[in-house]
Amino acid sequence: MKLVTAAEMRELDRKAIEEVGIPSLVLMENAGRTTYQILRQEFPALVGPVAVVAGRGNNGGDGSVVARYLAQAGIPVAIFLVAARDQVQGDALVNLEIAARQGVEIVEVKEEKDLNPLAHRLARSGLIVDALLGTGLNSEVRGLMRLVIDEINRLRPPVLAVDIPSGLSADTGQPLGAAVQAQVTVTYGWPKIGQILPPGRDYVGRLWQVDISIPPELAKEVPGELADDAEMRALLPPRPLTCHKGTFGHLVVLAGSAGKTGAAALTSEGALRAGAGLVTLGIAASLNDILEVKITEAMTLPLPEAIGERALGMKALEPLQNFLEQKTALALGPGLGTHPETQELVRRLARDVPLPLVIDADGVNALAGEHELLKEAAGPRILTPHPGEMARFL
Repeated sequence: MKLVTAAEMRELDRKAIEEVGIPSLVLMENAGRTTYQILRQEFPALVGPVAVVAGRGNNGGDGSVVARYLAQAGIPVAIFLVAARDQVQGDALVNLEIAARQGVEIVEVKEEKDLNPLAHRLARSGLIVDALLGTGLNSEVRGLMRLVIDEINRLRPPVLAVDIPSGLSADTGQPLGAAVQAQVTVTYGWPKIGQILPPGRDYVGRLWQVDISIPPELAKEVPGELADDAEMRALLPPRPLTCHKGTFGHLVVLAGSAGKTGAAALTSEGALRAGAGLVTLGIAASLNDILEVKITEAMTLPLPEAIGERALGMKALEPLQNFLEQKTALALGPGLGTHPETQELVRRLARDVPLPLVIDADGVNALAGEHELLKEAAGPRILTPHPGEMARFL
């Protein structure tokens, strides 16, 4: 599944409108209609009233479409427009006027004095639809808009966000001053990077991606990818009845040190759960007895350790290189420790081993400042750092 930035989504919208010829009003209608459908699915017992808190831009226009569908379904709804009505233009104005003609109440929130009546109405609502700000936001939320977001977050009704929680950066996942805390977000076209990255994921709540009729082929050049459940399942096809453990490769794991044998055990057991046919754990010799007790199915390979330390040392390099012949892949790093000899061992393996190699945790730490080494690597390398490890690596 494609994963887009705000600029990429804006360009996809433009191509759909200008190159394919899909009217922008059609895109807005599709966005509002699908949001309404998700709303009814997420809140099946909803009887209202619903408060659509809208800005003056296209995000607010999407909210007006949602309000119209709610009104047509007989659910009490009002649009709280955080702007003067004469500031609304284009497609957003078209849909605001349609909603008004359908009997939807339009309440202008233009000054701070309007906040108390707004808060009173929001508190009595069964649901708040956040349609204030969209994915194009790139500066800190201030003034009246900031106060409205704070009021939404202070109150108890659940919140459904239109495309993205207002105030959240679509690119970084960071709140720009303040952001709405939604229980559900309906995003259009493709998920935005900031909806997946922390802390954005916590603001989004349950994320729904909906098709608003932008042709998928327009996104073929977008580089960002998000692996979804279907794609992951496709990597693990059904296994033939005639298979055996030797059919599915032999993984070697280098992990663990004194006080961190659990990391070695979990990595080995996780590899078996993920489908590796055979797993051998390379471990400092003095820790081998512990791992023989902790793990059952994985095998162990006791290796020389650094002098005076219960961690792998450089003398483990030659026996490891010999053992890795005819093996399928190598995973190293979890709980491995930061002894200088251990780190040098990691660097040598990362450069010289021709097998596919997954490098995690202390393995990544050992490569800090050694970026050029990976350019010389003898085989494929995958790094899986958490943010702190990535910061040290860079």
